[in-house]
Amino acid sequence: MINNKKISKFAISIVKDLQEKNFQAFLVGGCVRDLLCGIEPKDFDIATNATPEQIRKIFKASRIIGKRFKLVHVFNRSELIEVATFRSGEDSSSIGNLITDQSGKIIRDNIWGTLEEDTHRRDFTINALFYCPFSQKIEDHNDGMKHIHEKTIVSIGDPQKRFAEDPVRSLRAIRFSNKLNFKINKDIKEAIYDKGHLLSDISNARLFDEFCKIFLKGMAEKNFNKLLSFGLNKYLIETDPEVNEFTYNLMIEAFRNTDKRLANNQSVTPGFLIAALLWPQLIEASLQRGEINLRKFFRSMDRVLRKQQKITAIPRKFHGYIKDIWVLQLKLHSRIGKQPYKTVRHPRFRAAYDFLLIREKVSSNGNYLGSWWTNFQKDGNSIKKSLISKLQEKGIEESFKKFGFSEELR
Repeated sequence: MINNKKISKFAISIVKDLQEKNFQAFLVGGCVRDLLCGIEPKDFDIATNATPEQIRKIFKASRIIGKRFKLVHVFNRSELIEVATFRSGEDSSSIGNLITDQSGKIIRDNIWGTLEEDTHRRDFTINALFYCPFSQKIEDHNDGMKHIHEKTIVSIGDPQKRFAEDPVRSLRAIRFSNKLNFKINKDIKEAIYDKGHLLSDISNARLFDEFCKIFLKGMAEKNFNKLLSFGLNKYLIETDPEVNEFTYNLMIEAFRNTDKRLANNQSVTPGFLIAALLWPQLIEASLQRGEINLRKFFRSMDRVLRKQQKITAIPRKFHGYIKDIWVLQLKLHSRIGKQPYKTVRHPRFRAAYDFLLIREKVSSNGNYLGSWWTNFQKDGNSIKKSLISKLQEKGIEESFKKFGFSEELR
């Protein structure tokens, strides 16, 4: 049923080494699910009854990570494989410890268990499949194979309790539903509505990780719309409760752009997407008497980023990138003399230009500026000089008032 040729040779070698040391070891979770659904896995995870310390002794190129969930990263020059020990998560007398907070959210879970116990502590039945590449048998204790056939996301255990233990399961259910084109069953939908608010207690570092998984893996538009339908978008993106038409259209176009780039095997970065998603807030914060105030614009950039930072921990390396894209939206309007030559040499010019095209796509102002910069990038200095001279002949003196933000200023 599963073609071993589609499995990482490195992952198979780790399973082999563990089994030769008389430990149980299986490929587990998303890689098994994806292989059964005809999707090429991006990552391969392994589960075993060896403890993290025992795993670490077997593989020299490895490290133990995590406090909440202790596991081992085994790596070579090109791959990193996550190896986790079977967990029970219930019996407090087991080796290890299970700590929860008052709401039931798991803070630490290092209670080792058996394969059977581990299958029951996983989130969804389709993620609780264990595959041995040598016997080619699948361990399925929760009807995961049946639910894959039925194309349904089903919780292991009561989703109300399971989502309280880990509220991020709400986001995972939405992501898997769109990725696999599976339906979310009724009980999970109710749990998302009832327990979604607990996402406010999740660390901003973990939510940034979920932000990237949800919006930078090729299903950004679908995921956002489903998040919106469940009212969970606010836990990943700082937005007003009532998203106006322009803001919604801009966000959707940014998500479509990201999805399109991934489909074309082009690079994507959270910095660009965050710059696009937070742009309406920056414009709103820069208003003075219905117009953009330059001083407020520059002063508001850090404040807008700090608000988002409270939700998702944006790595520091993206802050300058985001602000460059924002500032270049202004500089793209300055097209007199030598300024266009300076702007086009800016290391963030291409990203800023792409964002300009997105803004113009959802604006009723047309795409004159985007077309001008498209032509300016063409080879030939004579073309560039001609474009600038035509502007001078028309006597265009662009004030900030006419910076093409009329749609954003609504």
